[in-house]
Amino acid sequence: MTASSSGLFPIDPPRPTAVVAMGGHAFIRPGEAGTYEDHTRNARAICRELMTLVERDYNLVITHGNGPQVGDLLRRTELTKDELPQLPLDALVAQTAGSLGYFLQRALLNELHARGRERWVVTMITQVVVDPDDDAFANPTKPIGPFLAKADAERARDRFGWVIGEDAGRGWRRLVASPRPRQILQRDMIRDAVRAGNIVIACGGGGIPVKVDREHGTHDFVGVEAVIDKDLTSGVLATDVGAELLVILTAVDAVYLHFGTDKQRRLGAVTMAEADEFISAGHFPTGSMGPKVGAIRDFLARGGRRGLVTDAVNLRAALDGQAGTHFIGRI
Repeated sequence: MTASSSGLFPIDPPRPTAVVAMGGHAFIRPGEAGTYEDHTRNARAICRELMTLVERDYNLVITHGNGPQVGDLLRRTELTKDELPQLPLDALVAQTAGSLGYFLQRALLNELHARGRERWVVTMITQVVVDPDDDAFANPTKPIGPFLAKADAERARDRFGWVIGEDAGRGWRRLVASPRPRQILQRDMIRDAVRAGNIVIACGGGGIPVKVDREHGTHDFVGVEAVIDKDLTSGVLATDVGAELLVILTAVDAVYLHFGTDKQRRLGAVTMAEADEFISAGHFPTGSMGPKVGAIRDFLARGGRRGLVTDAVNLRAALDGQAGTHFIGRI
């Protein structure tokens, strides 16, 4: 407890805020089909690890990807297009933000209840403004949906008009446009809710991409056929809510140089200058670690204090400085 400015009433210091980003694959373990039961079980497991931040008295904002889930929804719409109305990609991103938010929200409430902690959890469907002239629309690079053999991906390309590409040596996937996030429309509501002590799930799937319709003189927000990278959006959100810590959970325990080779080296602590050097040298591919390191680097450049990349099972050790890769701002 600390004294108030008048010295009469003790007040609690404000909690620090952490933004935690996780991928859509966190809900589906290797070898699983992505069933309702898979999502339920994996969401509970993730939330057990996230309780570490609650126990350490952080305000908490959670973001998540949706690559496998929105890919499946797109596949369903293509297979049923002759019988059911089709929905555009921005609406499918909204659907996954709601469903995955529900899995996390329910699991978090159950974990809080099991520990006797009183916090509420809210899922906020979040719109993110993008530039309609972003170069990403002419060069789709964001992989979504399941990993496929090359022949299967080519058949889908020919039948459904997909753009396809190999994803980090793990298989072939559909590629869609991934413009950079420019503005998070619900940022003030997210900030106010989390500062009130609530756990907020936001920017699901990187947020729903929208643009301002200036062509028809309305300045309405209209949906855009794209998927925004959730790490880049999470970095912007972390700045908007005044977070001290940005955590990006991924499939590996830390960031590595020369990953998967005999020169592989784990990075422990990384300064902004070192991050710039590694990025310039091309160490972090666009399809894997690149957006994660870039998002944290930009967050620190805007005044953030600390970034962390690790996996869920090492989160506790990483917060203690014993695992993961830590990024620190200017000192």
